[in-house]
Amino acid sequence: MPRKRVEHTIEPYFNVNSRILILGTMPSPKSREAGFYYAHPQNRFWRVLAEVLAEKPPVTIEEKKLMLRRHRIALWDVLKTCEIRGADDNSIRNPIVNDIQTILSQSAIQAVYTTGKKATSLYNKYCYPKTGMEAVYLPSTSPANCARYSYEDLVKAYRIILEHLSSV
Repeated sequence: MPRKRVEHTIEPYFNVNSRILILGTMPSPKSREAGFYYAHPQNRFWRVLAEVLAEKPPVTIEEKKLMLRRHRIALWDVLKTCEIRGADDNSIRNPIVNDIQTILSQSAIQAVYTTGKKATSLYNKYCYPKTGMEAVYLPSTSPANCARYSYEDLVKAYRIILEHLSSV
């Protein structure tokens, strides 16, 4: 499968009260089709996040947004556009990053988390020099990462976000 130039089509989700920002790399084809983040049915993001937050897993986009808003979590991606094969982060070439400062200047973000090694490396290379906020690595919840991280491992790793959410 050849690489295809992909544009980020999903608005960042945040408000003035957002305390943490979770950044993926680029929305998957399923997420772009659905119009919201982590939409692939086998992606474990929403189940993991719900368990960490002691919530019922959200199903609809509106339920997902309500859970994020209740817990003051912002979502976006590091990349604005890139060349990519499907949803394979390792195939990314010619990345152009989103202006992360947009969210930081309009919210109460105290911590940035990146989901997966590629999101972390891209953030560190292109965004950190501008934001000055170090990103905390979180393992990818992608179905491609199932062999490396069990559901329980992901829940344990994602509990770190509670440090910034409970310090109100």
